[in-house]
Amino acid sequence: MDGRKRSNIKPGQLVRIVQKQDQRTGELTEGYVARILTKSPQHPHGIKVKLETGEVGRVKEILEEG
Repeated sequence: MDGRKRSNIKPGQLVRIVQKQDQRTGELTEGYVARILTKSPQHPHGIKVKLETGEVGRVKEILEEG
């Protein structure tokens, strides 16, 4: 699914994000969405979220559980 559309992302969902300090390397951090921080319906670089671990970044991948 597309991480650039807010409607695709729900709290509790497993995602991979890129944090601000990892944008150059493209290193992804996996975790569960705690809060959606982007207010607009879409964003070209990905919707900004806060993970349950407290890390903040833009969604690059939405993972299917199971």
